[in-house]
Amino acid sequence: MTSSSLEHLARIAYEAHRGAHSTSLPPWEDTSEQDQLAWKAAVSAVAAQTGGTLVEEAGPTRPLIIQVGDERLSFSTTFTAGRQGNLAITDEFASSHHCRFQISHGLWFIVDLGSTNGTVLNGRRFRAPQHLKKGDKVKIGRTVMTVVSA
Repeated sequence: MTSSSLEHLARIAYEAHRGAHSTSLPPWEDTSEQDQLAWKAAVSAVAAQTGGTLVEEAGPTRPLIIQVGDERLSFSTTFTAGRQGNLAITDEFASSHHCRFQISHGLWFIVDLGSTNGTVLNGRRFRAPQHLKKGDKVKIGRTVMTVVSA
């Protein structure tokens, strides 16, 4: 999937959401860049779940550095966190594949993978992909990690 088709699908998904939403939402063109990136990340996550292949825009991306307890971990590519994830979390309240950390358009996002107990970012459970930034606190079960650099 190319970057332009990703944007096209994100726009379609957003407009469908907008049409089904009970309150007034702005058209795609009037949404913030961060909202558009979140919708693109959501479409990217769905494509990955269904076996679609994404072609990301070239360009340097800063690694995601996460502090978990006394351990500082660095990631340069998309990864999952959970009891059986690339980032293994030993926590009875974490799902096997709890969430995905992914790069979209040079930015890091976190996507909950339908986990039983949800993923919490800065004290709030979320359903749509969320952009990560330095200082963010991610809670999976009882495990809390801090974004050191994104």
